[in-house]
Amino acid sequence: MGRVVITHSTYIEGLIPLLRQLAQDPLIGTVTPAVIRRTRGRVARLSLRVSTPITGGHKVNARRGGTAQEVFVLTNLDRERLQQRLDQLLGLDAS
Repeated sequence: MGRVVITHSTYIEGLIPLLRQLAQDPLIGTVTPAVIRRTRGRVARLSLRVSTPITGGHKVNARRGGTAQEVFVLTNLDRERLQQRLDQLLGLDAS
């Protein structure tokens, strides 16, 4: 079971509970929310999309409203399987 690193004072609304659920997966190591910024576009509900591979895992982009936040996930899962796990947490899985 992994852990969620809480280092910032500001997070996208609803992000931390989802990351805590993700960290309960035995294939997930450390989950670290990072830089938060404003975006031009708007997303009605929270979305999580696997972005760039990093050493030992992947960067995930979280978006809600006009705000985006980077999240670093250390895992051995490949990009597709990690995205499937994120979609399941968000209730978007097709199964």
